[in-house]
Amino acid sequence: MATYFSNLSSSSTHPQSRFLSNKDKDLSSLSSTTTVATATTTTTTTTITANSSPSAVTPPPLRVPSKHFSTTLSDEQKGTSVKEKSPAALSAGLPTVSVHPLRSTWVFWFRQQRAPGNKITNYEEGIKKISAFASVESFWSLWTHLHPPSALLPTTDYLLFHQGVRRPVWEDPLNLPGGKWILRLRKGVADRIWEDLVLALVGDQFAGLAPSHEDEWPEICGCTISVRQSEDILSVWNRTDEPKLRERIRDRIRVVLHLPPTTIMEYKSNNDSMADKSSFRNSLVDRTPLS
Repeated sequence: MATYFSNLSSSSTHPQSRFLSNKDKDLSSLSSTTTVATATTTTTTTTITANSSPSAVTPPPLRVPSKHFSTTLSDEQKGTSVKEKSPAALSAGLPTVSVHPLRSTWVFWFRQQRAPGNKITNYEEGIKKISAFASVESFWSLWTHLHPPSALLPTTDYLLFHQGVRRPVWEDPLNLPGGKWILRLRKGVADRIWEDLVLALVGDQFAGLAPSHEDEWPEICGCTISVRQSEDILSVWNRTDEPKLRERIRDRIRVVLHLPPTTIMEYKSNNDSMADKSSFRNSLVDRTPLS
């Protein structure tokens, strides 16, 4: 486990960002599917004309859209799930589908790839919204279409924040008073640790670390992974820059990520980041072992 952490550079190559990588394959698949569908339609039409009357033909069933993105949650809950129906499902008389809502709605963002050393003048210009999700089912439907960090080019970021954060930047009203814990990883190990962190966050494993806020948004604002040339950097953002609370968050990160007791972590307030225009430089190094 000790070799997970940074300052050990890797010369591994990075494949092209997945947001464009499957374009040609998808177009080829679409063309092939269209050809097969046309041939099937022709054959079916010929058979009907030759062997049956139009009144004997059974119309094809309605296609039900994806249950993850074409439906809305109802107000009625049963246990830990709710029932949902899409308009198409209602018109077809199909049964409801159970989903498992999350406590918060979460939003995935992507910071547009740039060449190392070629900084974007306005940081926000490079941040693009991917999608939001509010249930276990819609999370997995989205997650399975995202490439892991190892497939991204440096310098790019994934950002996951709850819906109360309007933009994943230091200046956002929920982010501004707080800061972030930073964990530096050597190249090649970020995929699993990033997934563990995301699952812990959306699964409420950071709940109960701080008193409830009046606005009911959680203490943990979100998390990011920053893919760099020689290391990958995880960060967990929180709302309140208070020493005892910071320690509780640090210890919870170590538990949910199964980190060794001697793991070195860093903390930096968002006010300090705004002052020196940097997310990771001049951070406070924490060497406290896990108790």
